[in-house]
Formats: sequence, C-alpha cells, structure tokens
Amino acid sequence: MKTSCKYLRSSLGKKYLMAVTGTVLVLFVTGHMVGNLQIFLPPEAINRYAHFLQGNLELLWPVRLIMLAAICLHGWSAVTLWAENKAARPVGYYGNPTPLAASVASRTMILGGVVVAAFLGYHLLHYTVKLESIHGAPVWFADLKTPEGLPDVYAMIVAGFSVWYVSLFYVLGVGALCLHLSHGVQAMFQSLGLRNHVYAPCIKCAARALAVALFLGYAAVPTSVAVFGHGKAHLNEIVQKAAAAKAAAGELRK
Repeated sequence: MKTSCKYLRSSLGKKYLMAVTGTVLVLFVTGHMVGNLQIFLPPEAINRYAHFLQGNLELLWPVRLIMLAAICLHGWSAVTLWAENKAARPVGYYGNPTPLAASVASRTMILGGVVVAAFLGYHLLHYTVKLESIHGAPVWFADLKTPEGLPDVYAMIVAGFSVWYVSLFYVLGVGALCLHLSHGVQAMFQSLGLRNHVYAPCIKCAARALAVALFLGYAAVPTSVAVFGHGKAHLNEIVQKAAAAKAAAGELRK
C-alpha cells in the first residue's frame, strides 16, 4: 500500500493516473454523446433511455461516483504535475518563445481544463439538477411531462437549447472540451507507453479525428434546435398540455 501511494505521488505515477482517468473520461464522453444523439429519433427513444437510467439508481450512482473520482483525480494529477514543472523551472526561457512543435491544445491544457470544468458544472446544474433559474427558457422543466407523468427529457432538451445564448455557450464549451481531448488523447498514449515514432502519426490523426467527431456530435444537438427548430413542435404540444392540465386543476380547486 505504501509503495503504491509513493508511486502515485511520483511524477511518473501522476502521469499514469492522469492517463487512466483520462481514458475513463473519454469513454464516458463518447457514450454520453451517443445517448444525446437519440434526440434525432422520435421523443420516445431518448425518454425511454433517460427513464431507464433514472429508474436504475443502483447503476446510475456507481457510475456517477466513478466519474466524480475520475474527474477529481485527473484534475489533481494535472495541477500537481503543472506545479512541479513550474517549480523545476521558476524562470522561463528568455523572451518566452513558443515551442515550435507545440499546438494550441498542448499549450492550453491547464486553462482548457478549467474551462471544461466550469462548463461541466453548468451542464450538471442545467440538465441534471434542473435548476430553473439558469436555463433561461420560458417554460419550467418541471412542467414538461410525458403522458405517463414522467419527465419529458426530449422536451427539456429542446426547451433548454431554444435559448440562443445557452446553445452558443454549449457549442463553445464543447469546442473547449474537444480541443482539450485532441492533445489529451495523444498524451494518454504517451503516458501509458503506447506511443512511439512509428505509431505517433497515427495516434495524432486518430486523436484529432475523435475530437472532431465528438465536437460535431455534441454541437449538432444545440445547433439543430436553436438554428433549425428541431423538436419545437413536440415542445409546443407538451407545453399546451401542461397549460391545459394546470387550467383544469385550477377549475377543480374552485
């Protein structure tokens, strides 16, 4: 146990930890995108998917805890490695020249990580906690129900992304995430000892291709709603039903 802790406190151990947790996060981000793309199927598809997750807390909460641990460990290892590198060279090179081989993504990994963390926090408050005061939509998420009385996740997504500045923020946030991943995936292979001069070009291309695919997949949802009005007809139908139900409930009280 002491040996393991000592190894994780070393620079090599932190890099390995960051690579492993990064792998977990990349797999989750990819799976989450596939789930989100069900918005382009009939409303029943993504609602059924969401209700399955919410109805299986013994599956949902372990995944959430694993993801929370992965995020915390990933962030801790990244920040401590950055601090150690800064301490090893407290005075930079004269003129702070930009490394010729360094990409924008590699030079902004810490800043990008902070931006992604802030974006993730908003996303959780928006669609997981469903904090009504931050989504900017003219309807309350709590009023959007399926005929069975369950939350209409399809309508919630459409309502949330009907606000143009929210959709824009999501596209920018996803862009920051994918820029981060375009270098992070390459670094992950490097830290795990799976990258050499033969495979490096392939890994670089694959990492960038994955980043582009994730960006297009995630950005497609808010863009389709905000720009092309995808799902607005279903949202209007659910809002009208909710208003009618409230009106009927008011009449009954009288």
